[in-house]
Amino acid sequence: MRKPWIVGALLAGLLLGACGDPASEGRAPAPVGPGGGSGTPSATVERRAAASPAATPPKARAKVKAPTVLYLGDSLAMESRKVLGAELRARVRARYTSAPYSGTTLCDYLEGTADRSLVPAKDKAAALVRSLRPDFVVLQFWGNSWGYTPCMEGITYDKARGRYFSRYAADADRLTDQIAAAGGSRRPRIVWVLQGPDPVTPDRVRKVNALYERQAHASHDVVADAGRAVSPASGRYTWAQYLPCTAYEREHPAYCTRPGRTALHRDDDPLHFCLAPTTSEPRPCPVRSPGITRIAREISRVVAGRLR
Repeated sequence: MRKPWIVGALLAGLLLGACGDPASEGRAPAPVGPGGGSGTPSATVERRAAASPAATPPKARAKVKAPTVLYLGDSLAMESRKVLGAELRARVRARYTSAPYSGTTLCDYLEGTADRSLVPAKDKAAALVRSLRPDFVVLQFWGNSWGYTPCMEGITYDKARGRYFSRYAADADRLTDQIAAAGGSRRPRIVWVLQGPDPVTPDRVRKVNALYERQAHASHDVVADAGRAVSPASGRYTWAQYLPCTAYEREHPAYCTRPGRTALHRDDDPLHFCLAPTTSEPRPCPVRSPGITRIAREISRVVAGRLR
């Protein structure tokens, strides 16, 4: 009976500390740049040549215009940012920009929240859409539920679930409107990334994902069910540290961390997918991590499918 309490305590510590949330230092948070530290240039643009040109047949590449993709999110996006960029360049030759901030949620990227947000004005979603004119805006948010970011105004899942979901839905709608307005006649397509199982509050992430799906349907956007790629075949919302290797992982044996199975999480971190130890400063994952690759491949598959 003690296991849920232990996992919950561990997860809370990781979210408020190892994920890069400055609250663990006992002081007001300094803005954390997308590169993982204060003072880092705002959005990071990655426009190198495709890592694997053979991923898309030459004729297909000639017919399809390379899209511009903007990737925003929290610590899950921070750890995945480089891998997703590589996947998008390989699959669709994307011009790719990422600006994730650890510890954030949807309201942090809303314009008009500069004094209550972990994201500076220059990196708000609408500001980046106006400057970059992306074809796609990929949003990956676990769903800040512990009340850390100031823009949530103390609304937490455990203390006020109804208010939490109402506020989250309203923020999703406002963020969609701001992105659409910033895009004008070239409104970008929003890709809402569905999250994987939550080991502490599984019903919360199920409802957050349902909220993303409703928002995408209402605004004619799309979802990328990356969370399914890190869930057991027997249960979409059943958390697992290890899963059977996929066909891709069997073809690339380094991704099968154990015979026939691959690790999605470290023993000390049930939430993140980076297999390197977490640090106080947010950073892209520095080691090969199958969970991150699974997520990135699904997002890039959805983007590629919308170009046809």
